[in-house]
Amino acid sequence: MRMSKKTVLPRLRFPEFSSSREWEETTLSKLANFRRGSFPQPYGLPEWYDEQNGMPFIQVFDVGDDMRVKPETKNKISALASKQSVFIPKGTVIITIQGSIGRVAVTQYDAYIDRTLLLFERFHRGINKIFIAHTLQILFEIEKQKAPGGIIKTITKEVLSDFKVNIPDAKEQQKIADCFTSLDDIIAAEDKKLALLKTHKKGLMQKLFPAEGETVPEWRFSEFRGSGEWKGTTLSNLADFRRGSFPQPYGLPEWYDEVNGTPFIQVFDVGEDLRLKPKTKSKISSLASKQSVFIPKGTLIITIQGSIGRVAITQYDAYIDRTLLLFEKFHRKVEKTFVAYTLRLLFDVEKQKAPGGIIKTITKEVLSGFKVRIPDTKEQQKIADCLSSLDDKITAQTEKIETLKLHKKGLMQGLFPSVQEVFG
Repeated sequence: MRMSKKTVLPRLRFPEFSSSREWEETTLSKLANFRRGSFPQPYGLPEWYDEQNGMPFIQVFDVGDDMRVKPETKNKISALASKQSVFIPKGTVIITIQGSIGRVAVTQYDAYIDRTLLLFERFHRGINKIFIAHTLQILFEIEKQKAPGGIIKTITKEVLSDFKVNIPDAKEQQKIADCFTSLDDIIAAEDKKLALLKTHKKGLMQKLFPAEGETVPEWRFSEFRGSGEWKGTTLSNLADFRRGSFPQPYGLPEWYDEVNGTPFIQVFDVGEDLRLKPKTKSKISSLASKQSVFIPKGTLIITIQGSIGRVAITQYDAYIDRTLLLFEKFHRKVEKTFVAYTLRLLFDVEKQKAPGGIIKTITKEVLSGFKVRIPDTKEQQKIADCLSSLDDKITAQTEKIETLKLHKKGLMQGLFPSVQEVFG
Protein backbone atom coordinates (compact mmCIF):
# COMPACT_ATOMS: atom_id res chain seq x y z
CA MET A 1 0.00 0.00 0.00
CA ARG A 2 1.43 3.37 -0.99
CA MET A 3 1.60 5.92 1.85
CA SER A 4 0.64 9.53 1.19
CA LYS A 5 3.25 12.23 1.75
CA LYS A 6 3.12 13.94 5.11
CA THR A 7 2.92 17.74 5.11
CA VAL A 8 3.65 20.16 7.92
CA LEU A 9 3.91 23.90 8.56
CA PRO A 10 6.30 26.09 10.58
CA ARG A 11 4.99 28.21 13.46
CA LEU A 12 6.17 31.46 11.77
CA ARG A 13 5.83 32.27 8.10
CA PHE A 14 6.61 35.35 6.01
CA PRO A 15 3.34 37.10 5.04
CA GLU A 16 3.67 36.41 1.32
CA PHE A 17 3.72 32.65 2.02
CA SER A 18 0.93 32.53 4.61
CA SER A 19 -1.47 30.94 2.13
CA SER A 20 1.12 28.88 0.25
CA ARG A 21 1.07 25.12 0.23
CA GLU A 22 2.28 23.13 3.20
CA TRP A 23 5.87 21.95 3.45
CA GLU A 24 6.52 18.50 2.01
CA GLU A 25 8.13 15.81 4.16
CA THR A 26 10.79 13.60 2.62
CA THR A 27 14.03 11.86 3.61
CA LEU A 28 17.57 13.02 2.92
CA SER A 29 18.24 10.00 0.68
CA LYS A 30 15.29 10.96 -1.51
CA LEU A 31 16.33 14.60 -1.54
CA ALA A 32 20.00 14.25 -2.46
CA ASN A 33 23.01 12.07 -3.23
CA PHE A 34 25.75 12.34 -0.63
CA ARG A 35 28.90 10.44 0.27
CA ARG A 36 31.95 10.54 2.49
CA GLY A 37 35.19 12.25 1.62
CA SER A 38 38.46 10.32 1.56
CA PHE A 39 42.15 10.50 2.46
CA PRO A 40 45.06 8.08 2.05
CA GLN A 41 46.01 6.18 5.20
CA PRO A 42 47.75 6.50 7.56
CA TYR A 43 47.37 10.19 8.31
CA GLY A 44 50.55 12.13 9.01
CA LEU A 45 52.90 10.82 6.31
CA PRO A 46 54.86 13.83 4.97
CA GLU A 47 54.25 12.85 1.33
CA TRP A 48 50.52 13.56 1.76
CA TYR A 49 51.08 17.27 2.53
CA ASP A 50 52.34 20.34 0.67
CA GLU A 51 51.80 23.51 2.68
CA GLN A 52 53.22 25.80 -0.02
CA ASN A 53 51.75 24.57 -3.28
CA GLY A 54 49.10 22.10 -2.11
CA MET A 55 45.31 22.26 -2.27
CA PRO A 56 43.07 23.12 0.74
CA PHE A 57 42.02 20.00 2.65
CA ILE A 58 38.86 20.27 4.75
CA GLN A 59 38.79 18.35 8.04
CA VAL A 60 36.32 18.60 10.94
CA PHE A 61 38.20 21.44 12.69
CA ASP A 62 38.07 23.51 9.49
CA VAL A 63 34.27 23.78 9.66
CA GLY A 64 33.05 26.76 11.70
CA ASP A 65 29.79 27.40 13.54
CA ASP A 66 28.68 30.00 10.97
CA MET A 67 27.85 27.79 7.96
CA ARG A 68 31.30 28.53 6.52
CA VAL A 69 34.63 26.77 6.39
CA LYS A 70 37.49 28.71 7.97
CA PRO A 71 39.26 31.17 5.63
CA GLU A 72 42.20 28.78 5.35
CA THR A 73 42.29 25.05 6.09
CA LYS A 74 44.78 23.84 8.67
CA ASN A 75 46.44 21.58 6.09
CA LYS A 76 47.07 21.57 2.36
CA ILE A 77 47.57 18.26 0.59
CA SER A 78 50.00 17.20 -2.10
CA ALA A 79 49.20 16.15 -5.65
CA LEU A 80 49.93 12.56 -4.58
CA ALA A 81 47.35 12.66 -1.74
CA SER A 82 44.75 14.45 -3.87
CA LYS A 83 44.59 11.38 -6.17
CA GLN A 84 43.21 9.41 -3.20
CA SER A 85 40.98 12.16 -1.79
CA VAL A 86 37.68 13.67 -2.98
CA PHE A 87 37.55 17.04 -4.72
CA ILE A 88 34.63 19.41 -4.02
CA PRO A 89 34.02 22.68 -5.87
CA LYS A 90 33.16 25.94 -4.16
CA GLY A 91 29.52 26.02 -3.03
CA THR A 92 29.31 22.38 -1.89
CA VAL A 93 27.18 21.53 1.17
CA ILE A 94 29.20 19.48 3.68
CA ILE A 95 28.52 18.09 7.16
CA THR A 96 30.82 16.64 9.84
CA ILE A 97 30.05 13.06 10.89
CA GLN A 98 32.85 12.35 13.38
CA GLY A 99 34.28 14.36 16.28
CA SER A 100 32.31 17.61 16.44
CA ILE A 101 29.31 16.05 14.69
CA GLY A 102 26.68 18.10 12.87
CA ARG A 103 28.71 21.13 11.81
CA VAL A 104 27.46 22.26 8.41
CA ALA A 105 28.97 24.56 5.80
CA VAL A 106 28.51 25.73 2.23
CA THR A 107 32.13 25.92 1.08
CA GLN A 108 33.65 29.21 -0.07
CA TYR A 109 36.47 27.71 -2.16
CA ASP A 110 37.51 24.59 -4.09
CA ALA A 111 39.05 21.94 -1.83
CA TYR A 112 39.52 18.27 -1.05
CA ILE A 113 37.51 16.72 1.78
CA ASP A 114 38.34 14.27 4.56
CA ARG A 115 36.56 10.98 5.27
CA THR A 116 35.18 12.46 8.53
CA LEU A 117 32.72 14.57 6.50
CA LEU A 118 29.88 13.98 4.07
CA LEU A 119 29.46 16.02 0.89
CA PHE A 120 26.18 16.57 -0.94
CA GLU A 121 26.87 15.86 -4.61
CA ARG A 122 23.49 16.27 -6.27
CA PHE A 123 20.01 17.37 -5.26
CA HIS A 124 17.06 15.65 -6.93
CA ARG A 125 14.94 18.81 -6.94
CA GLY A 126 15.42 22.58 -6.72
CA ILE A 127 17.04 23.21 -3.32
CA ASN A 128 18.55 26.37 -1.87
CA LYS A 129 21.87 25.26 -0.36
CA ILE A 130 21.78 27.78 2.49
CA PHE A 131 18.27 26.62 3.36
CA ILE A 132 19.25 22.95 3.42
CA ALA A 133 22.37 23.74 5.46
CA HIS A 134 20.21 25.29 8.18
CA THR A 135 17.81 22.36 7.94
CA LEU A 136 20.69 19.95 8.57
CA GLN A 137 21.90 22.01 11.51
CA ILE A 138 18.46 21.89 13.12
CA LEU A 139 18.22 18.14 12.53
CA PHE A 140 21.44 17.57 14.43
CA GLU A 141 20.34 19.85 17.28
CA ILE A 142 17.23 17.68 17.59
CA GLU A 143 19.32 14.49 17.50
CA LYS A 144 21.60 15.87 20.22
CA GLN A 145 18.58 16.52 22.44
CA LYS A 146 17.53 12.91 21.97
CA ALA A 147 21.02 11.45 22.52
CA PRO A 148 22.16 10.36 26.05
CA GLY A 149 24.06 13.27 27.60
CA GLY A 150 23.28 15.47 24.59
CA ILE A 151 26.24 14.02 22.67
CA ILE A 152 26.13 12.10 19.39
CA LYS A 153 29.15 9.79 19.34
CA THR A 154 29.10 9.14 15.61
CA ILE A 155 26.72 9.15 12.66
CA THR A 156 26.77 7.01 9.51
CA LYS A 157 25.69 7.80 5.98
CA GLU A 158 23.04 5.09 6.31
CA VAL A 159 21.50 6.64 9.44
CA LEU A 160 21.58 10.10 7.89
CA SER A 161 19.79 8.76 4.80
CA ASP A 162 16.63 8.15 6.83
CA PHE A 163 16.57 11.59 8.45
CA LYS A 164 13.26 13.32 7.71
CA VAL A 165 13.27 16.85 6.32
CA ASN A 166 10.52 19.28 5.39
CA ILE A 167 10.80 21.39 2.25
CA PRO A 168 8.73 24.42 1.10
CA ASP A 169 8.71 25.73 -2.47
CA ALA A 170 11.82 27.41 -3.93
CA LYS A 171 10.73 31.00 -3.23
CA GLU A 172 10.07 30.36 0.44
CA GLN A 173 13.39 28.53 0.74
CA GLN A 174 15.12 31.59 -0.74
CA LYS A 175 13.36 33.99 1.62
CA ILE A 176 14.37 31.96 4.68
CA ALA A 177 17.92 31.56 3.37
CA ASP A 178 18.24 35.32 2.78
CA CYS A 179 16.97 36.04 6.30
CA PHE A 180 19.57 33.79 7.92
CA THR A 181 22.37 34.88 5.61
CA SER A 182 21.71 38.48 6.65
CA LEU A 183 21.72 37.51 10.33
CA ASP A 184 24.88 35.42 9.92
CA ASP A 185 26.59 38.39 8.26
CA ILE A 186 25.68 40.58 11.26
CA ILE A 187 27.02 37.95 13.70
CA ALA A 188 30.23 37.61 11.65
CA ALA A 189 30.71 41.40 11.74
CA GLU A 190 30.23 41.46 15.52
CA ASP A 191 32.67 38.54 15.84
CA LYS A 192 35.27 40.62 13.98
CA LYS A 193 34.71 43.52 16.39
CA LEU A 194 35.25 41.15 19.31
CA ALA A 195 38.44 39.80 17.75
CA LEU A 196 39.73 43.36 17.24
CA LEU A 197 39.01 44.24 20.90
CA LYS A 198 40.91 41.15 22.07
CA THR A 199 43.82 41.93 19.75
CA HIS A 200 43.89 45.52 21.04
CA LYS A 201 43.93 44.30 24.63
CA LYS A 202 46.74 41.86 23.94
CA GLY A 203 48.84 44.60 22.32
CA LEU A 204 48.06 47.02 25.14
CA MET A 205 49.17 44.55 27.79
CA GLN A 206 52.46 44.01 25.99
CA LYS A 207 53.06 47.78 26.01
CA LEU A 208 51.87 48.52 29.57
CA PHE A 209 54.03 45.83 31.21
CA PRO A 210 57.84 45.58 30.98
CA ALA A 211 59.14 43.19 28.32
CA GLU A 212 61.36 40.35 29.49
CA GLY A 213 64.67 41.78 30.68
CA GLU A 214 63.29 45.35 30.93
CA THR A 215 62.60 47.30 34.13
CA VAL A 216 59.95 49.70 32.82
CA PRO A 217 57.14 49.29 30.25
CA GLU A 218 57.31 50.75 26.75
CA TRP A 219 54.19 52.83 27.42
CA ARG A 220 53.54 54.66 30.64
CA PHE A 221 50.71 56.97 31.67
CA SER A 222 51.89 60.59 31.71
CA GLU A 223 51.63 61.02 35.48
CA PHE A 224 54.03 58.11 36.06
CA ARG A 225 56.75 58.99 33.58
CA GLY A 226 59.98 59.48 35.49
CA SER A 227 58.64 57.54 38.48
CA GLY A 228 61.53 55.11 38.33
CA GLU A 229 61.88 51.41 37.65
CA TRP A 230 59.35 48.78 38.56
CA LYS A 231 60.63 46.67 41.45
CA GLY A 232 61.55 43.08 40.64
CA THR A 233 60.54 40.18 42.82
CA THR A 234 59.31 36.57 42.60
CA LEU A 235 55.77 35.36 43.12
CA SER A 236 56.81 33.52 46.31
CA ASN A 237 58.20 36.78 47.73
CA LEU A 238 55.09 38.65 46.66
CA ALA A 239 52.44 36.33 48.09
CA ASP A 240 51.53 33.09 49.84
CA PHE A 241 49.54 30.71 47.67
CA ARG A 242 48.48 27.08 47.78
CA ARG A 243 46.42 24.47 45.97
CA GLY A 244 42.76 23.81 46.56
CA SER A 245 41.52 20.36 47.51
CA PHE A 246 38.77 17.81 46.98
CA PRO A 247 38.07 14.35 48.39
CA GLN A 248 38.98 11.47 46.07
CA PRO A 249 37.80 9.86 43.92
CA TYR A 250 35.80 12.46 42.01
CA GLY A 251 32.25 11.60 41.07
CA LEU A 252 30.95 9.91 44.21
CA PRO A 253 27.36 11.10 44.76
CA GLU A 254 27.96 11.90 48.45
CA TRP A 255 30.36 14.69 47.45
CA TYR A 256 27.66 16.68 45.61
CA ASP A 257 24.49 18.55 46.52
CA GLU A 258 23.08 20.53 43.60
CA VAL A 259 20.11 21.85 45.62
CA ASN A 260 21.60 23.02 48.92
CA GLY A 261 25.34 22.70 48.26
CA THR A 262 28.06 25.35 48.04
CA PRO A 263 29.66 26.49 44.74
CA PHE A 264 32.74 24.44 43.84
CA ILE A 265 35.28 26.03 41.49
CA GLN A 266 36.97 23.81 38.91
CA VAL A 267 39.06 24.76 35.87
CA PHE A 268 36.07 25.03 33.49
CA ASP A 269 34.39 27.49 35.89
CA VAL A 270 37.10 30.11 35.27
CA GLY A 271 36.40 32.43 32.35
CA GLU A 272 38.82 34.38 30.19
CA ASP A 273 37.72 37.75 31.56
CA LEU A 274 39.23 37.55 35.09
CA ARG A 275 35.84 36.36 36.34
CA LEU A 276 34.25 33.08 37.30
CA LYS A 277 31.26 31.88 35.33
CA PRO A 278 28.01 33.14 36.96
CA LYS A 279 27.37 29.65 38.36
CA THR A 280 29.80 26.80 38.97
CA LYS A 281 29.07 23.56 37.15
CA SER A 282 28.89 21.68 40.45
CA LYS A 283 27.88 22.35 44.05
CA ILE A 284 29.39 20.23 46.81
CA SER A 285 27.87 18.74 49.93
CA SER A 286 28.77 19.64 53.51
CA LEU A 287 30.59 16.29 53.71
CA ALA A 288 32.86 17.17 50.75
CA SER A 289 33.37 20.73 51.97
CA LYS A 290 35.14 19.38 55.08
CA GLN A 291 37.85 18.03 52.77
CA SER A 292 37.99 20.98 50.37
CA VAL A 293 39.34 24.55 50.71
CA PHE A 294 37.01 27.49 51.28
CA ILE A 295 37.76 30.84 49.60
CA PRO A 296 35.83 34.05 50.23
CA LYS A 297 34.60 36.40 47.52
CA GLY A 298 37.46 38.50 46.13
CA THR A 299 40.12 35.76 46.20
CA LEU A 300 42.69 35.67 43.40
CA ILE A 301 42.94 32.20 41.80
CA ILE A 302 44.79 30.62 38.86
CA THR A 303 44.35 27.32 37.00
CA ILE A 304 47.37 24.99 37.02
CA GLN A 305 46.03 21.94 35.15
CA GLY A 306 44.00 21.57 31.96
CA SER A 307 43.41 25.08 30.58
CA ILE A 308 46.45 26.44 32.41
CA GLY A 309 46.91 30.11 33.25
CA ARG A 310 43.29 31.23 33.53
CA VAL A 311 43.02 33.81 36.28
CA ALA A 312 40.05 35.19 38.19
CA ILE A 313 39.12 37.32 41.15
CA THR A 314 36.13 35.45 42.56
CA GLN A 315 32.70 37.10 42.68
CA TYR A 316 31.24 34.81 45.36
CA ASP A 317 32.21 32.55 48.27
CA ALA A 318 33.12 29.03 47.15
CA TYR A 319 35.26 25.96 47.61
CA ILE A 320 38.17 25.35 45.25
CA ASP A 321 39.49 22.29 43.45
CA ARG A 322 43.05 20.96 43.60
CA THR A 323 43.58 21.92 39.94
CA LEU A 324 43.80 25.61 40.97
CA LEU A 325 45.97 27.77 43.21
CA LEU A 326 44.58 30.43 45.51
CA PHE A 327 46.46 33.48 46.71
CA GLU A 328 45.98 33.70 50.48
CA LYS A 329 48.15 36.60 51.57
CA PHE A 330 50.16 39.34 49.86
CA HIS A 331 53.41 40.51 51.52
CA ARG A 332 53.06 44.06 50.24
CA LYS A 333 50.22 46.32 49.23
CA VAL A 334 49.05 45.35 45.74
CA GLU A 335 46.04 45.82 43.52
CA LYS A 336 44.65 42.30 42.94
CA THR A 337 43.38 43.12 39.47
CA PHE A 338 46.85 44.32 38.48
CA VAL A 339 48.39 41.07 39.79
CA ALA A 340 45.75 39.08 37.89
CA TYR A 341 46.75 40.76 34.61
CA THR A 342 50.42 40.21 35.48
CA LEU A 343 49.76 36.48 35.90
CA ARG A 344 47.86 36.30 32.60
CA LEU A 345 50.77 37.95 30.80
CA LEU A 346 53.30 35.66 32.51
CA PHE A 347 51.47 32.59 31.26
CA ASP A 348 51.18 34.00 27.75
CA VAL A 349 54.98 34.40 27.75
CA GLU A 350 55.50 30.89 29.15
CA LYS A 351 53.18 29.40 26.52
CA GLN A 352 55.25 31.03 23.76
CA LYS A 353 58.36 29.36 25.20
CA ALA A 354 56.70 25.93 25.55
CA PRO A 355 56.98 23.36 22.70
CA GLY A 356 53.87 23.72 20.56
CA GLY A 357 52.75 26.69 22.65
CA ILE A 358 51.14 24.40 25.23
CA ILE A 359 51.99 24.07 28.92
CA LYS A 360 50.89 20.60 30.04
CA THR A 361 50.93 21.35 33.76
CA ILE A 362 52.52 23.73 36.26
CA THR A 363 53.41 23.22 39.91
CA LYS A 364 53.29 25.56 42.86
CA GLU A 365 57.08 25.26 43.11
CA VAL A 366 57.65 26.36 39.49
CA LEU A 367 55.19 29.23 39.88
CA SER A 368 57.00 30.36 43.04
CA GLY A 369 60.10 31.22 41.01
CA PHE A 370 58.27 33.27 38.37
CA LYS A 371 59.76 36.78 38.21
CA VAL A 372 57.47 39.80 38.22
CA ARG A 373 57.92 43.57 38.29
CA ILE A 374 55.62 45.77 40.34
CA PRO A 375 55.16 49.58 40.23
CA ASP A 376 53.67 51.61 43.09
CA THR A 377 50.00 51.07 43.94
CA LYS A 378 48.74 54.17 42.10
CA GLU A 379 50.27 53.01 38.81
CA GLN A 380 48.99 49.49 39.44
CA GLN A 381 45.49 50.91 39.88
CA LYS A 382 45.70 53.01 36.70
CA ILE A 383 46.76 50.01 34.61
CA ALA A 384 44.13 47.78 36.22
CA ASP A 385 41.39 50.36 35.56
CA CYS A 386 42.46 50.73 31.92
CA LEU A 387 42.46 46.99 31.24
CA SER A 388 39.30 46.36 33.28
CA SER A 389 37.48 48.96 31.19
CA LEU A 390 38.57 47.13 28.05
CA ASP A 391 37.49 43.80 29.53
CA ASP A 392 34.06 45.28 30.23
CA LYS A 393 33.78 46.20 26.55
CA ILE A 394 34.87 42.69 25.55
CA THR A 395 32.29 41.17 27.92
CA ALA A 396 29.55 43.45 26.54
CA GLN A 397 30.50 42.56 22.97
CA THR A 398 30.51 38.84 23.83
CA GLU A 399 27.05 39.16 25.37
CA LYS A 400 25.83 41.03 22.28
CA ILE A 401 26.98 38.16 20.07
CA GLU A 402 25.34 35.60 22.36
CA THR A 403 22.08 37.58 22.20
CA LEU A 404 22.23 37.57 18.39
CA LYS A 405 22.87 33.82 18.38
CA LEU A 406 19.92 33.26 20.71
CA HIS A 407 17.77 35.40 18.42
CA LYS A 408 18.87 33.29 15.46
CA LYS A 409 18.12 30.09 17.36
CA GLY A 410 14.62 31.32 18.22
CA LEU A 411 14.04 32.39 14.63
CA MET A 412 15.12 28.98 13.36
CA GLN A 413 12.71 27.29 15.74
CA GLY A 414 9.90 29.47 14.43
CA LEU A 415 10.67 29.41 10.70
CA PHE A 416 11.15 25.65 10.52
CA PRO A 417 8.55 23.03 11.53
CA SER A 418 8.77 22.21 15.24
CA VAL A 419 10.36 19.11 16.73
CA GLN A 420 6.92 17.66 17.49
CA GLU A 421 5.72 18.16 13.90
CA VAL A 422 8.87 16.64 12.43
CA PHE A 423 9.13 13.66 14.75
CA GLY A 424 5.62 13.34 16.14
